[in-house]
Amino acid sequence: MYKFLIRPLLFQFDPEKVHYFTFSAIRKLFKLGLGGILKSLGSVSDKRLERTVFGLTFKNPVGLAAGFDKDAKLYQELSQIGFGFIEIGTVTPEAQAGNAKPRLFRLQEDQGLINRMGFNNGGVAEAVERLKKNKNVLIGGNIGKNTTTLPENYTADYLTCFHALHAYVDYFVLNVSCPNVSSHAKLNDKDYLEELIRACQEANEKYDVQRPIVLKIAPDLNDQQLDEIVDLVKTTGLDGVIASNTSVSREGLRTSDSRLKEIGNGGVSGKPVAQKSTGVIKYLAEKSNNSFPIIGVGGIHTAQDALDKLDAGATLVQLYTGFVYEGPGLIKDINKAILARA
Repeated sequence: MYKFLIRPLLFQFDPEKVHYFTFSAIRKLFKLGLGGILKSLGSVSDKRLERTVFGLTFKNPVGLAAGFDKDAKLYQELSQIGFGFIEIGTVTPEAQAGNAKPRLFRLQEDQGLINRMGFNNGGVAEAVERLKKNKNVLIGGNIGKNTTTLPENYTADYLTCFHALHAYVDYFVLNVSCPNVSSHAKLNDKDYLEELIRACQEANEKYDVQRPIVLKIAPDLNDQQLDEIVDLVKTTGLDGVIASNTSVSREGLRTSDSRLKEIGNGGVSGKPVAQKSTGVIKYLAEKSNNSFPIIGVGGIHTAQDALDKLDAGATLVQLYTGFVYEGPGLIKDINKAILARA
């Protein structure tokens, strides 16, 4: 129903406007008591789908990636649709508008998206107020820095979000790999990453309950850089890695060069990054001898895409662009495929 009736209509309009329209529509369906329609499309309830990762129990291994519910406005409804966990954010200390519009583009020939949103969000305080109403949804908190923050204050921004969210999320994601924020170079420096991770770990130790901390990395890292990630996890005792974020590469796209030039800068997601992100997962898993959990994300549009990432070494998977293109039925398809293997 979604792919043949709803998606063709939605894809006639601006992607960002459709995003907000969809949020509103989902919320209204649940308020009218019609949420069961969406639940029937995506939800699978089976104890065999439960996964224990980072010491947390996930009701199923299919989560929603960060960027979709940035401000924790729809996590309850999205969880009921069928997701095993919801990752909010990226959240920054202060609200910010993000980059100039238009900043979200469909690549329909490639089943992908290009975005340069720029961490648009309402700030961590607003997200906290919404998360206070959480009713047992497993939440990941994806945190970052404000665009105007000076390099010497990057860590302070992450810690501000870390402390504010600590009581309201189940795990943290340090987003250091988004290509759409300023002063990105420092966030790719191994020495700085170690400094940032240790600062968050020290903050974590001050709480009675410690939250798992994971790092979200880019799909464009070379083998040497991936070796550094493995070493970084080992050195710091980081809880895991999310592989991967969007890609700055335009290699192999079917979309015309003229259209890509018209779109301009931004991170590519969806089918074009599927093999690349799966390759990163496989490399990390093999190099580390599966010594830490990996959340696989990037280009999952079918159940087989998800199975490929799990086979490569991922413990959990996340959807974003595939959810946009395939709808909630994709969640059910993946979980049913996992059960078929059980």
